[in-house]
Amino acid sequence: MSFDRSRAALSAASLAAIALTLAACGQGKGGPGAGGMGPGGPTPVGVVVAKTEPVTLTSELTGRTSAYLVSEVRPQVGGIVKARLFQEGGYVRAGQPLYQIDPATFQAAYNSAAAGLAQAQATATAAKLKADRYKELVAINAVSKQDNDDAQAASLQAVANVAAQKAAVESARINLGWTKVVSPISGRIGKSSVTPGALVTASQATALATVQDLSKIYVDLTQSSAEMLKLQAALNSGQLGRSGSAQVTLKLEDGSIYPIPGRLEFSDVTVDPTTGSVGLRATFDNPNGVLLPGMYVRAVLGKGVAGDGMLIPQAAVSRDPKGNATVMVVGAKGAAEPRQIVTTQTVGDKWLVTSGLKPGDQVIVEGLQKVRPGAPVKPAVITASAPAAQ
Repeated sequence: MSFDRSRAALSAASLAAIALTLAACGQGKGGPGAGGMGPGGPTPVGVVVAKTEPVTLTSELTGRTSAYLVSEVRPQVGGIVKARLFQEGGYVRAGQPLYQIDPATFQAAYNSAAAGLAQAQATATAAKLKADRYKELVAINAVSKQDNDDAQAASLQAVANVAAQKAAVESARINLGWTKVVSPISGRIGKSSVTPGALVTASQATALATVQDLSKIYVDLTQSSAEMLKLQAALNSGQLGRSGSAQVTLKLEDGSIYPIPGRLEFSDVTVDPTTGSVGLRATFDNPNGVLLPGMYVRAVLGKGVAGDGMLIPQAAVSRDPKGNATVMVVGAKGAAEPRQIVTTQTVGDKWLVTSGLKPGDQVIVEGLQKVRPGAPVKPAVITASAPAAQ
């Protein structure tokens, strides 16, 4: 029995010592006499001050690139291709020979037409001399009037025949010239669809090659008609001011920005009934050939200017269970206060806020995970040159 009493007394003493130790540790770390901030003190947070400023609104549209000029080269006369006179994929100039079609038959036709012209000219000369002679003889009644009329008509007929032969010679010359197929425009030429020895026909459906002028590039974009009407209404009501710029910025398929800005050329006047969209076209200079036809791109266009726009960082905005945008602001008593806002679009890394905030509100951006509604906070204003206190 004495042993059990001694063991019980030792256990009670051990528990009392542990309790005293824990109490001393608690006072040393967070007790009133520790000299530090207790758990109920203000939480440091980073804030931005809401303010209004002119904001240029943009719209990002998808599109495809196309060549500034495209020419499909087709033969104007039929024959056997004797030679290809260009390097596939190279640069060709307007008027540069691309193919040589066998000219033998066309040369013979030209020579025949030239001979026919010479014969017609000789006949016309003889007919004119006879007509002039009969004109003098009829005056002295040396020939009948009928013979004179026949001579004059024959002279005129010979002149007409000369004109017809000249036209035949010109036609034969054109056909002979078309045996050398030339490039209609300057630009890059693609692969050839024929090789020497192939038979081609006049105005055939298959192009011999395609030449594209890539010094400039078209970007064809689409915008929904509903968005266009909404923008027009905002401009007419004065909610937005016109941007005064038709410049377009291009984002390439890899996410990079094309360094040369483009210009919006026109907007189509017809809505596509299948997609409900309107076509837009922009033009970009392409001196280095970076842009190629058929590329998928995104274009950023200026829509207008919001004179009293308010921008807040995207990191400050969260969504409630209903999907409404909310932010935490510093209330009048220095406590965190939730605020529901309305956002319309992103501008860079910020949201454009149309309602829910007023100039001067302190919106919490950093430290949101440490604060709760109604909890006291210690705000530190974030500036571009000084990051917020963590």
